[in-house]
Amino acid sequence: MKLTKLLKVALASVWSNKMRSFLTMLGIIIGISSVIVLVGMGEGTKKQISDQIEKLGTNLITVSINGKRTASITDAELKDLKTKPGIKEIAPTLAQGSINIKAGDKSETTNLEGSTPNYGEIRKIGVMAGRFISQRDMDNRFKVIVIGTETSVNIFGTTDVVGKTMYVNGIEFTIIGVLESQGSSSAGSSDDRIIMPLSTAERLLKTTNIRTFYIEAASKDKVSEAMSYLQLFLNKKYKNDTKSYKVFDQTSLLETANATNESMTAMLGGIAAISLLVGGIGIMNIMLVSVVERTREIGIRKAIGAKRGAILLQFLIEAASISSLGGILGVALGFLGAYGAEKFFKISIVISSNIVVGSVLFSLLVGIIFGIYPANKASKLNPIDALRFE
Repeated sequence: MKLTKLLKVALASVWSNKMRSFLTMLGIIIGISSVIVLVGMGEGTKKQISDQIEKLGTNLITVSINGKRTASITDAELKDLKTKPGIKEIAPTLAQGSINIKAGDKSETTNLEGSTPNYGEIRKIGVMAGRFISQRDMDNRFKVIVIGTETSVNIFGTTDVVGKTMYVNGIEFTIIGVLESQGSSSAGSSDDRIIMPLSTAERLLKTTNIRTFYIEAASKDKVSEAMSYLQLFLNKKYKNDTKSYKVFDQTSLLETANATNESMTAMLGGIAAISLLVGGIGIMNIMLVSVVERTREIGIRKAIGAKRGAILLQFLIEAASISSLGGILGVALGFLGAYGAEKFFKISIVISSNIVVGSVLFSLLVGIIFGIYPANKASKLNPIDALRFE
């Protein structure tokens, strides 16, 4: 029998038992849609993290000093470090959370950062209105601040606030700029903060202990060179006590984040793939039932000359048809589920064509693998015994 005729016979058999075929496909449909949505969630999270890290610049290095008793970094040391090869800029930072802010009868708490004028450039922080802090603000310890969009809306109900005043820990400051929105991350909102000149922050917080500073390497290719000189400086200052500080560079952070996310995506994909295997067992079960129901039909076909290979191929085509159709419906459900998750749960989902094609091919493979045993059993039936079957 020709392949096209076998295909027609197999599809006719599937179509004649529509409800049973659909219920058999259900495991495949759920499995494929789960793979697409879960792997898409993993890829979306990976892209989101990569975008956030790359926004900060791949040539950014962050240094944090651990422990309150550990010696802080001095201005003189930072000026000397800035002269080292590979290092373009350095921005020391004073930071404190839960700072009280007030304007009119509205009060909130927010995060405070005190830094130098080059902080915005190093951290890739733009200003949507007004300006960033300047060297003149630094030199004169002016009481000026730049605020995030969320802070602005929380206190004033608008982002049109340049020139207005706000009290920070009871001291009046003038708003000179509003930062561009940077969104949120696992660490919290990047739009709920205020930035003021470092010299002003030192007076407000009554400390000159710099425990965090950011280094901008001359380029992405110079990061390793800058890291080498930075490590020499830190080892000398802290006498090789690596517990006294932490150093992060964006490239290694990006690699670590991607590796972690890939492992999580693989785990999610593996969990979803279990549903496909369960669906495959369902296909094998229903095909075995089909072999029993069609024993006389198989006997008649063998009696009039059908070969074992034709019977085997027919049942394999039936199993593959059920699984591949289930795979296509699963893809459609997966896209629908991804759209719903993005719309209602604000989850970033990235579905690649490789995942879609791979899922459909895998569903087809599942159907063939789990269809081999029933197809083989059908092809081995003795025509005489089959014709006697009631």
